[in-house]
Amino acid sequence: MTYKKPEFLNMIRMALSCLLPIILLMVSCKETKEEKRSPNIIYILADDMGYGDVSILNKESKIFTPNLDRLGQQGILFTDAHTSSSVCTPTRYGILTGRYNWRSRLKSGVLTGKSKALIPNTRTTVASMLKKKGYTTAFIGKWHLGWDWAYENNTDTGGDGWNKEDFKNIDFTKPVLNNPNDLGFDYAYGHSGSLDMAPYVYVENGRVTSIPRSTTVDKGKYSWWREGPTAKDFVHEEVTPNFFDRANEYVQRAAANDTPFFLYLALPSPHTPILPTKAWKGKSGLLPYADFVLMVDHYLGELLNRLKKEGIEENTLVIFTSDNGCSPAAGIEELQELGHYPSYIYRGHKADIFEGGHRVPFMVKWPSVIKPGSKSDALVGTTDLMATLAEITSYSLKEDEGEDSISMLPLFQEETKNNHQRETVVNHSINGDFAIRKGDWKLIMTPGSGGWSYPNPNRDSLALKSLPPMQLYNLRTDPQESKNLYDKETSKVMELRNILINQIEKGRSTRGAPQENDSIHFEWTQIDFINS
Repeated sequence: MTYKKPEFLNMIRMALSCLLPIILLMVSCKETKEEKRSPNIIYILADDMGYGDVSILNKESKIFTPNLDRLGQQGILFTDAHTSSSVCTPTRYGILTGRYNWRSRLKSGVLTGKSKALIPNTRTTVASMLKKKGYTTAFIGKWHLGWDWAYENNTDTGGDGWNKEDFKNIDFTKPVLNNPNDLGFDYAYGHSGSLDMAPYVYVENGRVTSIPRSTTVDKGKYSWWREGPTAKDFVHEEVTPNFFDRANEYVQRAAANDTPFFLYLALPSPHTPILPTKAWKGKSGLLPYADFVLMVDHYLGELLNRLKKEGIEENTLVIFTSDNGCSPAAGIEELQELGHYPSYIYRGHKADIFEGGHRVPFMVKWPSVIKPGSKSDALVGTTDLMATLAEITSYSLKEDEGEDSISMLPLFQEETKNNHQRETVVNHSINGDFAIRKGDWKLIMTPGSGGWSYPNPNRDSLALKSLPPMQLYNLRTDPQESKNLYDKETSKVMELRNILINQIEKGRSTRGAPQENDSIHFEWTQIDFINS
């Protein structure tokens, strides 16, 4: 059978006219799907990196951090961001739960590499929340929130984890319970405590990757770590590069999938042991700590480049911050003599209730949403991750989820910044002492540093007796916290004290039904001011 040419052309035209709406609908659906797809999320947490260690935040810095600067320039740079605590474990708790650390059983100090799990499996974390919204989730790095080792003899679990003898009874052949996988992470790879805390083994999805057969220790001024069992595949100098390599590999794999991903990359650096690799030793012309910061900056740059290479940069939300201020172990006094100030203009350092303990670098990049070169002086906290991601993914937080988390999403765009709702932030020191911030004012509920700087609550008892019981500072006029206005601004003291007491007793600092702080079986002396 043959067709006449005009009839054949008419049939083609008719077919195309029928197919065209379908094609356009398919294209429209594809565009809508891409527009509505939740972003990939990478949260990078440095360890003990000071506000003044990032050159975009400190123009006088002797450490030049081009990749951190690039991240800040390509997104939004926050200048008034705070960790919930001035030490490791408590801040990490707040990041993952959206809840102040002192609501848990940990009222002061940090955990060790042997401590039991701090976050119960019944509590929602950022990871478990995102899994409900279709995300694949991964943790790589330093956990420091406790997990439950298996023991050869459960009636004698040994000491707390500060001494080498404390690890003799651990059975490294058995699974680790209550690990990151049990808190919402599909994939988990890391070590249990800080890099100076034994045991020195990697745990991947609840299993030790290599049984420790030897013991190591380092007693160097900057490179030190405590003596403890060490696995053959755990080389201290290679831990930071290893975590970045695995992060890059994870991003490469995840980019090929249709589902969005969440990567929590918790670095053990530049915390002690301070171990820049051979290529970075001496690069800064300062101290090993500065070399280590440069090394972290370099590897961060490689990770940012990986996003671009995989074609996912535009819709990937990258957050970089630190878990607290710079540690004295970095050689702060020596660095200052060389002209570098890790805490910038702020008083104190890691462990302290002063600004240097908890005011940290904080920058966010999300090209499809955040205008490059943005800057914000809004008050934000590290507990805000959960509410921010909940709003981004349209997840409705329950009353007992993210009790101290407030969404930062309004701050990502100029036209919505006035919708940001955080008015206060509560800070906590290593000794468990409190401070509350509202507007320009900061009230500290102790006469000293609450940490390691002068006046140290454990060393300077005579000096503390001569000081007022509380400290009040106006950070706008006195960012160095040098003029205590406690005796002059009594109404402000009472206002902030009452707000803090209300937030402690209500079990939350956000709107919603009151919640219970975790039960404890000891006296919580740091809140004696409630009844004073």
